[in-house]
Amino acid sequence: MDQLVLVFILAFATILAQPLARWTGLAPAVLMTVFGLILAVIPAVPNINLEPELILPLVLPPLLYAAARRTSWQQFASSAGPILLRAVGLVVATAVAVAVIFHLWYPAVPVAAALVLGAVVAPPDPVAVSALAERLGLPRRLMSVLEGEGLFNDVTAIVLYNVAVQAVVTGSFSAWHTALEFVLSAVVAIVAGLVLGWVGSRIMRRLEEAPWQVALGLLLPFAAYGIAESAHGSGVLAVLVCALYLTDAATDFSDSDYRIVGDSFWDVIDMLVTGFAFGLIGLELSSVLAATGPDWPRLLSGAGIVIALVVGLRLVWLMVSTAAVRGWWYSRTADEPYTWRETLVTWWAGMRGVATVALALAVPLTTDDGAQFPGRPEILFTAFAVVLFTLLLQGTTLPAVVRLSRVQADTEAERALERDLWIRILRAELARLDKLAVTDQLPPAVHQRLRDGFERRLAHADPATADNVKDADKPLRYSRKIRAISNEVLEAGRAEALAARREPGMPPDLVDRLMRRLDLRPAPFV
Repeated sequence: MDQLVLVFILAFATILAQPLARWTGLAPAVLMTVFGLILAVIPAVPNINLEPELILPLVLPPLLYAAARRTSWQQFASSAGPILLRAVGLVVATAVAVAVIFHLWYPAVPVAAALVLGAVVAPPDPVAVSALAERLGLPRRLMSVLEGEGLFNDVTAIVLYNVAVQAVVTGSFSAWHTALEFVLSAVVAIVAGLVLGWVGSRIMRRLEEAPWQVALGLLLPFAAYGIAESAHGSGVLAVLVCALYLTDAATDFSDSDYRIVGDSFWDVIDMLVTGFAFGLIGLELSSVLAATGPDWPRLLSGAGIVIALVVGLRLVWLMVSTAAVRGWWYSRTADEPYTWRETLVTWWAGMRGVATVALALAVPLTTDDGAQFPGRPEILFTAFAVVLFTLLLQGTTLPAVVRLSRVQADTEAERALERDLWIRILRAELARLDKLAVTDQLPPAVHQRLRDGFERRLAHADPATADNVKDADKPLRYSRKIRAISNEVLEAGRAEALAARREPGMPPDLVDRLMRRLDLRPAPFV
């Protein structure tokens, strides 16, 4: 089988996985991993000859960019404490604990090499978490922290990974140098992300067609990743900063064409790249078994201990950190802090995925002195075992855990928030229409006919205003002027929605859903 044919098979399977996931209740990422595993044991299926160091630059930028477009700075800021405790504290704690246990289990593996494994298996995968959690109707505060943790924990893990690999390869390690590298990596990434975001937003303002703007948006995450990495910064953090900056800036220059085309485009990219990435995880089984050799069964016990440590430590950390930030949570948000049920769901949602496999495969074969990288077969096998356990066991049983724990979003509150925002948008439109009636000196009959059309929508959203809606079935002579005024009024509603997206506590996905509704609706008198 040709490798290009294999890529097309993965793409086709990704499409079929979407309806199958809806039918089975499993995430497409889990289904694609299983499909990849099936392909891996078929002798006629070749390995994909993709250099390990290319997996992250090719896969992570579009996936992170697509995920970051669905959120906002304000959403992260509202849950900064819990996110940092997990994205930094839990990742470091997991990496160190795994390093200690792995070194004790395999004394021949140096601590630095064991830390490589710890950094590899420490971060839950943002794509795996989002793909599973968004289908389960979880509370927004829980989803916000899960997504924030998944997006930012790779930054910590990759820095630790690079430091540990360098220590093994060169034979030197400095705690001061490690701390300095972590800080510099973050600073370089933030600067690169902000600069590219600023430049990209300025260029997008001058591009006249939505496809041109979206095409530029596709290039920017790869550019952010590459520039940051070449300057010894965190490519992952640079992509996130760039995406968040552009998402916020788009509220000033985007129009309905850009949003409709962009949303559809990134939905397709997210689906295809996610399917390929998780199919690749399954396919790499043959590479991992080839690297470990015929005696891989002896590694099962060590892998089991690491899995137990990774899963168990996450639960302990969540229980302790939730109790620690409870007072902070009460002082920063009106939401209730985590309950023990939500802590249980968050614990079981810690799946590993693309980043773990890519980092494990990228472990060097040799050190600077020509010796084999110590413990590489054990690192590869253990990392792959952690990914398979968390994806195939935790991923398939997470829906059952959510049902048993009865953790669900408050749908009544969700609908009320959406209705209130919709009414707010419609009132902004009416206010804009009344202002235009004065500035453009509209005839009273025309003003009233236009107002009646917008009031009907308000009455549908807010029945309390229904009595104020007048009969407007009289004929109206259409004109370009009236259409222009109507479009300007509709734009006032969009502006109100975009302003709401920047407000703390306003769910970005809710605003985006209403924005799509606004972009697709016709003028009320048509």
